[in-house]
This record gives sequence, structure tokens and C-alpha cells, in this order.
Amino acid sequence: LICTRNRVPSYFGVSFSFITPMAVVMATDGVGGALCGIIAAGLVMVVGAGVVKAIGTGWIDKVLPPVVTGCIIVVIGVGLSATAINSVMFDGGASETFDAVGCLIGFVTFIAAVIASSWFKGFLKMIPVLIGIVVGYLVAVPFGYVDFTPVLEAAWIGLPSITLPTWSLNGILVIAPIALVLLVEHIGHLMTVTNLSGEDCNQYLSSSLLGNGLGIMASGALGGPALTSIAENIGVMGLSKCYSTRVFWWTAAFALIIGGFCPKLAMLFYSIPTCVLGGVSLMLFGLIAGNGLSLLVSEKVDFNENRNLMIVASSLIVGIGMMTTGVSVPLGSFEIPGLLLAAILSVVLNLVLPKEKEELVQC
Repeated sequence: LICTRNRVPSYFGVSFSFITPMAVVMATDGVGGALCGIIAAGLVMVVGAGVVKAIGTGWIDKVLPPVVTGCIIVVIGVGLSATAINSVMFDGGASETFDAVGCLIGFVTFIAAVIASSWFKGFLKMIPVLIGIVVGYLVAVPFGYVDFTPVLEAAWIGLPSITLPTWSLNGILVIAPIALVLLVEHIGHLMTVTNLSGEDCNQYLSSSLLGNGLGIMASGALGGPALTSIAENIGVMGLSKCYSTRVFWWTAAFALIIGGFCPKLAMLFYSIPTCVLGGVSLMLFGLIAGNGLSLLVSEKVDFNENRNLMIVASSLIVGIGMMTTGVSVPLGSFEIPGLLLAAILSVVLNLVLPKEKEELVQC
């Protein structure tokens, strides 16, 4: 918010892309070594912000036209669908057995959020996700899906745990390159916010990347994980139609002062069943995918042109297929996730495939 001067409604959360490389580094250099790599990844993002600042954002329209950005947005939304389905039907992947009760709770959560978004008025219409979670939580209690023991045992006031980084060349070499994944995610999410809000957030790309990089460095310095812009929040903004950055200041203050020093509140959040979170995720991820399709329609992407069809078909199949199955392409200690490969594929095809010339009809 500071770096973008309150122009980009977004916040950062934990990036799953770092799990594997962090595990590799922690096995040899411990948590401190992994934190060193996270700080280095943040530095890479800062350098990326400087490059964007130097060359401007004019390249976005050429490298990332609507046919490419629409695909990336669809891949983000549909690619996350497996996470939501696993949360609802298989307890977040913790169980291999179909959870019928959890599926029912997730469905009730989903329906409650849809009803709030579609039929409620005023303030209640702006908080469908919160309403869905509350309804799902209450339904889950009598089924025994909520364990209040950790909430009751947790203290009201407590200090957060801070772990300091230690120097690790291995951590830097293994973790820092993952920042390239964050760059792609960040650009895709920013384009989604632009399409949803109508505000041209792309012009603040360098400032937003700088904020992301500095946030990662601060997180790593205090023992936290690498951060990326969060797709779930984009879905929330799309539902609530609230893009005010003032809300994010209040949210950040609440998270820091109340959430950071109240273990009981943290345990209350942890007590929310996975199936309830999966229920609202179904709607949020679907909204993101729908927004990508809407972009393709509103920009009148012509699918009668073979190049557009090839770009969309190739990137969607590769990206969605890899993300929903959890497959990555190993490249040494680095892994290329589905979103990054789909983005690279769509960008390259857009640049190399010839544009079809309009045929002149002679009368």
C-alpha cells in the first residue's frame, strides 16, 4: 500500500511455490538457511521492479494481449479448483476416502455465500464470504467437525514467534529463482484486479512488485514465509465490489495488533473446518476463472483465427492439467509449476505465431 500509494487493492499471503525448495534447504541448512533464501527471493522481486520501472509497462500490451492475459486468469482460477474440491470432499487431501458429511457442509457453505451475494442487500451483500463461513461453521459444529479444545487452552495474549535467518549460499541458489514464479503470478493477479475494478493497475506494476519484494524480505527476516498476491482475495473483491485500499489498512492493523498477539484468536481461525473453507473457495476460484472468460469476450478475441485458438488451447490444457494434478517440471533444484509454464507457452506462441491477414474481397 505504501509503495503503490494506495492505488492497488491487494495484499500478500503465503506462496505454495516455495514449499519444495524450502524443504530441500531446510534438510541441510535448517530453517535459518531457508529464510536466507526467502530474503534473496524478495531481493529478486525488487530487482524485477527496478527493471519494469526502467523499461516501462508498454511491453505489457504487446507481450500480454487479452488472448494471453485471459488464458492466464482462467488458468489461475480453474487450476485452483482441485484445491477447493479436495478441501470439500477429501478433507484437504488428508483423506483418500470421500467425506460425504464434509461435502454436505461445504455445499451448504457455498450455497449460503451464493444466496448472500445474489439476494441480500446493503452491507450483507458485501460480505458473502464471511456469511458463508459463519453458516458453514455453525452447521459443522453438531457434526463434530470443530474442535474447541485448542481455542479454550490458548492464551488471550502472547508474543509471536520470531526466527532469524542465517547465511546460506545453498538457500539463495535454490530458493531465489522461485521469485520468477511470483513475478508471473503477480502480473496475472494484477491484470485480474484491473479487469475487475476498471482501474488500470498495470501502470503501478513496478511499485506493486517493489512492495511484494520488500514484503518478502521483511517476512524472511522475521521468520515468515515467502509471499505472493493472493487470488482468493481477488475473488472476494469481485463479489463485494469493494476495492477501497482503506479497508486493507484496517485489515492489516487488525491482523498485526489483534491476530499477532492473541493466540486464542489464531486458534479460532484454525478451528474453521477445511470443508467450510473449500465451500467458499469453490465460488471464489470460479469467479476468477469466469473473469478470465469475461475478458476474452469483452475484448472480442476472435477464435476463428487459428493463432488465438492455438494460444488458448495449448496454455489452458497445460496449465490447468498441471495445476489440478499437482505436477511440476523438475529443472535441477528448481521446479516449473503449471501456471508459469502456461504463461511462458502462451507468451511465446503469441510472439511467434503469424497473424492472419485479412483477405480482400474483390467485388
